[in-house]
Amino acid sequence: MPLVDLDRFDFLYSNRVKGMKTSATRDLMATLSRPGIISLAGGFPDTRAFGEEAFREVSQSIAADSAQALQYGPTAGLESYKDIIVEVMAAEGTPARQEDIFTTTGAQQGLDLVGKVFLDEGDAILAEGPTYAGALNAFAAYRPRILHVPMDRAGMIPSAAREALLKARKQGIHVKFVYTVPNFQNPAGVTLNAERRRELLEIAREFDLIVIEDNPYGMLRFEGEPLPTLAALEQEDGGDVDRVVYLGTFSKIFAPGVRLGWVHAQPGILHKINIGKQGADLCSSNLSQMMISSYFQNADWRAYVKRLTAIYKERRDAMLDALAEFMPNEVHWTHPEGGLFVWATLPTYLDATAMLPRAIARNVAYVPGEGFYAGSAGKNCMRLNFSFVEPDKIRRGIEILAETVRERMELRGDLERGARSGARSTAGRKSAQASAQANTRARKA
Repeated sequence: MPLVDLDRFDFLYSNRVKGMKTSATRDLMATLSRPGIISLAGGFPDTRAFGEEAFREVSQSIAADSAQALQYGPTAGLESYKDIIVEVMAAEGTPARQEDIFTTTGAQQGLDLVGKVFLDEGDAILAEGPTYAGALNAFAAYRPRILHVPMDRAGMIPSAAREALLKARKQGIHVKFVYTVPNFQNPAGVTLNAERRRELLEIAREFDLIVIEDNPYGMLRFEGEPLPTLAALEQEDGGDVDRVVYLGTFSKIFAPGVRLGWVHAQPGILHKINIGKQGADLCSSNLSQMMISSYFQNADWRAYVKRLTAIYKERRDAMLDALAEFMPNEVHWTHPEGGLFVWATLPTYLDATAMLPRAIARNVAYVPGEGFYAGSAGKNCMRLNFSFVEPDKIRRGIEILAETVRERMELRGDLERGARSGARSTAGRKSAQASAQANTRARKA
């Protein structure tokens, strides 16, 4: 069979798809399946913690309703499933009503639907820098501008957000919404503190923006006190209670394989999202919704989340200890209070993307930082995941990675010393030549 030259159809592709790019994490998946690789690259929850018996019980519990499980369902989702979401959001301290909840095929679809509903080409989004790569990919289809706002240990810096919005207003750029992952942010691992959450909402009101609160990791807290969601704060303030669009998922507190999430928003927004979803996949899986409903109704789901959190904390600690022991002093990293990720910053002269093949050759993988920016920033950064790797392998992986970083730093030092030596040698030759020429002129005189 002859090979098909897909580029032959380049003239038929939409401008929309030409502006899209693949996920660096997803592109790494084939490599990460190789035996012996220590993957610090993925964002996989540890589904092994769920167990065969629990899965068998959930499956058997819905077998009697197989006809419904295998059928189409309502676009907005089953009522029994949305009841579970109300319970989960309440456990996070966010009051919710069933009628304000819309079912999505993972939170990733929620991001795509948000882009479809709000974005026209040329519109702008305010987002943390760095930000979740999957969000960048989802929004890219609608060809917006991404205005990155810098972060520190307390999350997005409000003054920088206001400055970016004022600049955009002067330039006639229409900013539609602020996108944030406030808890244990992907990729940086930092958490937006309580004061800044209120400041961000004030800024959104001032500039009349929607706030997209993406909260996949909020229940995976290892230390410190839980913070109110932006959606909860809006309701506390009263009055302007429908500005926050909250995205949730069961991928991190149940299993990503069920591919279920939700959107919590005011009815007008949900109506538009309903239209968008009908054009995408009609409805999310009844089978998956019934599995979640059964498990959360009959099992101690809070105990399961607590067990997951303990597993991830142990692995977080192993990663932080290994980084402190093995990494050069010039490397810095975040200290996440929960979630799945650590963000490491290398010296500015190192390129994490260029270094990746060397690390993979030594059977260690990570995600380079530049994939978490719309532009060219983040080249000297890397995202490290600890959720799916045992502590001893994390330690070994960081040790190998540190060796790779140190080698690149030493190579840079050697090149700089060589350049200085070459410069001195050249200067010496020029001086000698000048001296010889002067002597020649003197003899002729």
